[in-house]
Amino acid sequence: MPTQLTYPGVYIEEIPSGVRTITGVATSITAFIGRARKGPVNEPKTINNYGDFERIFGGIWKESMLGFAVRDFFLNGGSQAIIVRLFHPNDADLKAAQSAAQDVAKATKNVAPNATAAEAAQEALDEAKLDTNAKEPRKAVADFVAAAAKAASLGPNATAADVQDAAEKAAASAAPNSKATFTVRGLSLVATHEGSWGENLRVSVDNNVSEDVAKSMGLTKDKLFNITIKDAIPGGIAEMFRNLTLDDKPRRVDRVLKAESKLVCWNESVDINPAIIVGPPGDDPIIDAEKTLDLKKKDVVEKENALAEAEKAVPQVPNDIEKAKKDLEEAKKDQKGAKDALDKLIAERKSSDGSALNALDFIGDETFNLKQGLYALRKADLFNLLCIPPYSSDGKVETSLIDSAIAYCQDHRAMFLIDPPATWIDKDKALAGIESDVGSVSKNAAIFFPRLCQANPFNGNQVENFVPCGAVAGIFARTDTQRGVWKAPAGLEATLVGVLKLSVPLTDNENGELNPLGINCLRAMPAIGRVVWGSRTREGDDRLASEWKYIPVRRTALFIEESLYRGTKWIVFEPNDEPLWAQIRLNIGAFMHNLFRQGAFQGSTPREAYFVKCDKETTTQNDINLGIVNIVVGFAPLKPAEFVVIKLQQMAGQIET
Repeated sequence: MPTQLTYPGVYIEEIPSGVRTITGVATSITAFIGRARKGPVNEPKTINNYGDFERIFGGIWKESMLGFAVRDFFLNGGSQAIIVRLFHPNDADLKAAQSAAQDVAKATKNVAPNATAAEAAQEALDEAKLDTNAKEPRKAVADFVAAAAKAASLGPNATAADVQDAAEKAAASAAPNSKATFTVRGLSLVATHEGSWGENLRVSVDNNVSEDVAKSMGLTKDKLFNITIKDAIPGGIAEMFRNLTLDDKPRRVDRVLKAESKLVCWNESVDINPAIIVGPPGDDPIIDAEKTLDLKKKDVVEKENALAEAEKAVPQVPNDIEKAKKDLEEAKKDQKGAKDALDKLIAERKSSDGSALNALDFIGDETFNLKQGLYALRKADLFNLLCIPPYSSDGKVETSLIDSAIAYCQDHRAMFLIDPPATWIDKDKALAGIESDVGSVSKNAAIFFPRLCQANPFNGNQVENFVPCGAVAGIFARTDTQRGVWKAPAGLEATLVGVLKLSVPLTDNENGELNPLGINCLRAMPAIGRVVWGSRTREGDDRLASEWKYIPVRRTALFIEESLYRGTKWIVFEPNDEPLWAQIRLNIGAFMHNLFRQGAFQGSTPREAYFVKCDKETTTQNDINLGIVNIVVGFAPLKPAEFVVIKLQQMAGQIET
């Protein structure tokens, strides 16, 4: 009602309709966790096609199954994925870094009993500056622990004990620097992410800047410079940053690179100092060395041709041949020198791709609180399917990790797609291992067997076994788009694209042994190809008689739960009485009726298909007093026709009587 009626006339009011449309959430956003060649670590990144994965994470990589699973996901119909890259430092680097961290932490105790915090911190700084800590992987870790000690010493009423505690905590969490670091034209830079990909970065510096721009920034022209950065691999991206400076201005080089560059940032172990001389302008020394090597190679070719011409001459001139040979030897010597110089420059940027992951990288101490490993997905808004391709040489995922992943999926209304262990080389191994090899039984998990046979481009396209989780997740996404989440992602429509054959061919009888145990089989069908031929959850074992036996039933429930969870938050703090209950019934009922019209439920009428109950029966006066409103939503799920029985009989001839 208008706040005040003052003059005679007509007043207009807008009355809320009470309609708050509930939108269904996505059903096939798939999260992948594992090793990749490059990209941000412990940060979930959403990608919409395989090109995004190649650009951000480097594409398929011989050291990890993650890239192959993501490729299969998009190849089989996937549309959106979340990638979490994990990185495990090289064991030798990790050992050296831990040794350096402990040495610096111990140095804080090399003081008199009555020493001050500043004195203890100085001991750490002195230790970090020793020659033994001058290079990676010790340098960055030593500097990190010394910086922690220094920071602790600056606290109010800080004591030497405080500094020692801070140094020990820093040493416990210190990890080696696995990023490519390099200095170009006086600029100390480091690759944005871990891995040897940073060795391919090339940096050029120029001083093509405007006098007017320099004046507008309160600087002289000689204080500004431009940087061009390029990833030298085929198709690599390039970046250019103009009007940078080392002075404390908005365009200071470290600030600009941190905010805008996807390739490099300033090396934080080197202090920004306006006195640093940037230049002389020019290309990256590696670029110069590569150009020099190319010229030397051309020179060798020219000298080889000259020698061949001298040897073909009629008549031959011995002096010419001898001179051509000497020229060729000299050219080859120059080429080798150029190659050695280039190799030396590249070696200075040497970085590590790390080593194989283990379960602790996913679910180790503090990973939940730090939102790392598996729990990096806490930073993501929504995911529906989870894939963790095997990451160890034995082709397995530890059962402890499987159980943690299942628990996390249950908390976040998602499903975990489990890959068969590499040891499941036949039907009997699968029967023997289903209770011990693949974690606990859960309604939010499903396993698919056997593995896929595909060409490996890193081994001359030799056909090898790959895990099916990515391809199956793609089938889920494709089925959701074409038919709906309530349709089983299996059958003749669920063809596996890009799969040459299956590692274990299964017969109907063998399938009949595995299916009742909740093992979903992948089969080869004549004229169709490879298909998904099972749609049971891990609770799909017939002996459990679970109501969540089938994947489409469980996923439909998860879809409804997540949609209602997100679509009913407007209810919070509303007056808890019949008008609110009526609105709840109206809005949830409209959402459920829309699903009914799409064919998501059993029944020919809405009454047979679903119900929404929210009234005095569900919410008592005591509930109201406690601030609770109870809503009961029921639905009749569609269950797949898993067994088709055709009964045939002969018609007996009619006998006239």
